[in-house]
Formats: sequence, structure tokens, C-alpha cells
Amino acid sequence: MKPEENTPEENKPGEIVSLLLKKGLLTEQNAAYAMRVKSKLSSDKTLIDTLKDLKYINGDQIKEVLRTNHLSLRIGDLLVELGYMSRAKLLTALNIQETQQGKRLGKVIVENQFMTESAFMDALSVQLGFPFIDLSIEDVSPKVIENIPIKWCMANNFLPIKQVKGKTLIAFADPFSKTDIQGAKKLFGNNMIIGIAAPNMIEKKLERLCSGNLRPKTIVDENTAIGIVETILGNAIDQGASDIHIEPFEERLQVRYRIDGILVPFKMFPINAATMVAARIKILCKANIAERRRHQDGRMTYEHKGNSLDLRVSIFITVFGEKIVLRILNRINQILELDHMGMQPKMLARFRKDVLNAPSGVMIITGPTGSGKTTTLYSCVSEIASPQISIITAEDPVEYVVEGISQCSIDPKINLTFEETLRHIVRQDPDVIVIGEIRDNYSANVAVHAALTGHKVMTSFHTEDSISGLIRLMNMDIEAFLISSTVVCILAQRLLRKVCPHCPEVYTPSSSDLKLLGYGPDDMKKYTLLKGRGCPVCNHTGYKGRVAVYELLVFNEFIKEAILECRSSYELRKIGLETAGLVTLMEDAVSKVSQGITTLEETFRCIPQLLPPRPIHEINRLLGVS
Repeated sequence: MKPEENTPEENKPGEIVSLLLKKGLLTEQNAAYAMRVKSKLSSDKTLIDTLKDLKYINGDQIKEVLRTNHLSLRIGDLLVELGYMSRAKLLTALNIQETQQGKRLGKVIVENQFMTESAFMDALSVQLGFPFIDLSIEDVSPKVIENIPIKWCMANNFLPIKQVKGKTLIAFADPFSKTDIQGAKKLFGNNMIIGIAAPNMIEKKLERLCSGNLRPKTIVDENTAIGIVETILGNAIDQGASDIHIEPFEERLQVRYRIDGILVPFKMFPINAATMVAARIKILCKANIAERRRHQDGRMTYEHKGNSLDLRVSIFITVFGEKIVLRILNRINQILELDHMGMQPKMLARFRKDVLNAPSGVMIITGPTGSGKTTTLYSCVSEIASPQISIITAEDPVEYVVEGISQCSIDPKINLTFEETLRHIVRQDPDVIVIGEIRDNYSANVAVHAALTGHKVMTSFHTEDSISGLIRLMNMDIEAFLISSTVVCILAQRLLRKVCPHCPEVYTPSSSDLKLLGYGPDDMKKYTLLKGRGCPVCNHTGYKGRVAVYELLVFNEFIKEAILECRSSYELRKIGLETAGLVTLMEDAVSKVSQGITTLEETFRCIPQLLPPRPIHEINRLLGVS
């Protein structure tokens, strides 16, 4: 028995590397070294990736040798080996393909935006052994198409490109279609080179060559546009989307939904639907239907399954037309109780005791757009609301309607501005003032001075973490002594996708992930980490729903003194960690990873890592996690 027959499967070079060795493009020493390097790296890195990183070979050399030497690799395995997509994404695509019987893998990959159509066709050309023709950069030679019936090319899905060594290079959408090949042979005989190109690019080039005699397009009338808009809005609400993106491109109208913070493809529509769809949405949101050169905003109410929802509409002018983004608001059933917000036990107890029960002072919730600040703000309002206190709000716009409190939606068109509204709020005898967002020095000053006069103020801010929020407040021309005497706490937050409960599986973090956290292999051994395998329920993403992670900075005497001394952000963070029981966003996220709620991959995607997290057992002790 030969020694290599006992070689473990993961240490074998594979078909592609074996071919490179056979052709003399790679030495056995280099291949062996690359395999040793790969074994020490994260598992998602392929041997081909490692060889390219080590500069032993480049991508063009690999493609060329594969095109001229046919291998039995399936297209999915080839995509992974060549680094076009990860093994996890391929498995997701295969799972989706199973639910859509009859659909080709390539179509699934392109439709779900795992790869562009052009990149997939390039990989397919490597597998099939045909030259790839990138029609986005390749020009068609006028001499080749002279006296060629373009409509015949359109009917047979091919496009003549240029002369190569006395033969005509022809781009085919499907180089194995006997009908298309025979159609080309009737014009060029056997004197041709078969190439492969993206089908939509072939169609686009042929239509342009038709000089106006284009193929008939899908007819879109007013009724069709109404149906398209109804479909887009209804499906978005049913799927729990927070935003709808309607984007025109040169050849299509693309619709995507933001679900759990990630944009998910919904459908493609013909480009000639774009104008009518935009017009329909403008009518609904009372925007100027005749204006197509300027950006516009609007609002609309939409009835769906007996519920009335508010949608905020933004119309943005692009080179291909009007891009429309709709934000879905007023979902009253999404106001969550504080107990269900994902705040850890000790943090929640302290937040209730030291912040919500405080008779006055400013509470600031901070984080980027889409981090759930408004949801947390209204959970706090709902927690303290009672018939004995007066709560009044100023928001742009009102996103949640809550019974029993007075809510004002800002409307600059009628001069109902933040400044004007805040001036009148303090005259309304409120106990609690809710300011949707501190956006300038004026609103920051109103919040601070309202707290000075005995009011409780709740508001939000756009900063990275709690310390950044404090630093920004200190740079808004507010006296340091006012900040230290009025601000009760700053609560920073992010939203992370949760592991799908229908397809969880145990996984071991890679050495590179642990290194990013500053942990060793033993630091996570006793915790069961989970990740989603991908199933129809979670749309094959492995995630379903979201959970908030928090960073609570409650001001104590040490923090207040540091503010008066105008200490740096590093010093403030250190004082918070040592004296105020501060647990950082990263630490709260790592705690939730250790509980199997979310993943390290999601944590690194969303959370800023300003300081290395403390050991997990210490973080869980501080947060009251058993």
C-alpha cells in the first residue's frame, strides 16, 4: 500500500492541486508547505486560497489550466475551491435548491446574491472549458456583425464578438444548446470559437444592436403597477421587514427587504415597471408625481389584514431612476416589556432601580441607526406610564402610538420644528419629557435644563458606545457641571441576529475568532456554542429574530468627577469598568454567545471592539447569568 493512501482526507491536495503539480505550475514542496499553513488557519480557507496568499500561483493560471484540462468537479465544489463562495453559503444554496425543485443551482446562487451573474458565468466557463467573455468590458467588433441578422442572433441566444486567428469568437448563453449552436453554424459554419457569457448581458448587447427594433417588453399598465406595489408591501409586512428597498438598475427593478437587520432579495421586475411603481407610491404618500429630478420625502398609511400601518417614504434620484426606501412604522404590537428586551438580570435590576425609578435626570439611549433605540425608549416609557404622571413626546416621526401619553410628530413643512415644539413642551406641565433624538446643541440644552427643573427626560443619541455618547455630549457646548449633575445614565445598544431555534447545531470557534477576543482554546470549552445550520424557516440564513446587547453606564461620583476634570475617553471607560460596574457591548455579546443565543460571527459583524473582553465567567458573574 502506498503511503499517500493513508493520508487523512483533509490533508490530501485535491484534484485542482494535483493537476497543478502534474502541469509543473506548483512544486511538491510548496504544496506541502501550503497544506501545513492551511491546517493552522480557520477552516473556511481553502488550499487554493492559501496557495494564492503565498503567491505560489495566481487565479488566472488556475483558471487557464482548468479550462484546458477538464476535471470531474461539480460546479458547487469548484466555486468553493476557487474562493468564489464559502462552503457554508454553498450548503445554504443547495438547501434552497431542494425547496425549489427543478431550479438550477446557478440560478439559485445568483437570485440570492451569493454571487453576481458575471462571476458565476466565469466559474462555469472554467468548469466547462469554454473561454469566458465579460461583455461589460468586451466590445463587439463592427466588422463581425456587419451583414449579420441581429434578430437571428436574438432568437438563438448568441452574440458574435470578434475575429481570433481567423475564427469568430461567439458568446453563448448556453454553449450546450444544440439549437443555439446550429443557429450559429448556419451563419459561420464550423469556423467559430464557442465562448460563454452572462445571458442578460448578451440580451442587452443584442437589443442595443437592434437600433430601436427591440424585443417586445412586458406591458405595465396602471393596474399592473397597483398589483406590484400591493405585492411588495403585503409580503414585506408578512415577513416582518423593517424597510423596503425598491431600486432601479439599467435592465431591472430590484426589490429587497431588510429583515433582522440584513437586506434580503425579494423579486426582480422588468425595468419598465419602475416609473409606474414610483408614480403609484408617490400618489399614496402625497409626493409630487411630476417631479423626477429632485429627492422627495413622504408618509403614507397602509391597511393590511385589518391593521393600519404608517410608512415613511424616501425617494432618491439615481442615474437609472428613482430609488424608493419605505420604513414601516407604528407597529404597536412590537412594544416589548423590559423583561423581554434581552437585558441580563443584574443589569436590568440596576437599570430599573437607579435609572427608571430616579425622580428626575436625563436618560440617554445611544447607538447607530437601526440598533433598536426607539423600541427600548418606548419600553421604558411603557414601564413608567401611569395615570398619575404626565408624559409628553417630541418625535420625528412618531413610530409607536402609545395610549395615555401625548405624542407630537415634527412637521417642518408647517413650521412644527423640534425647536418650536421643545419650547412649548416645558409649558405643558410634564413629569416626563421624551425627546426622540438629541440632534443639536439646542435639543441637548433643553434636555439638560428640563432635568435641572425636576423633570425626567428620556432621549436617544447617535454614537458608537456609552463613553462616545458622553464625550459627544461634553463637546456640545454644555457646561461639564450641568452634565454631571443632570445625566443619570447612558445606555448603548446593538441588535444581533439570534440563532434559528429550528436548526441549531453545536460548533467550535476557530482559533482566529478566539484570538480576536484575546481568549485561549480552553476559555470557551465549558460553554455550548450554537449556530444555525439553515432551514426554510430562517430562509437558510441560520438566524431568526434579533436580540439586543447593552452597555449600561450609570453615573456615580467617580464618573461625575472625571467629567468635571474633562478626562479622555480611555480614562472614562477605565473608571466605568473599575467603579461603575460597566459591562461593554462586546462583553454582553460574548455572554450571549456563551448561552447559545447568538454567534461570534454575528458579534464581530456588529460590535465595536474597543477593549479586550474579560473572562466569560467574570462577565456572567457581573451580569447575573448562572
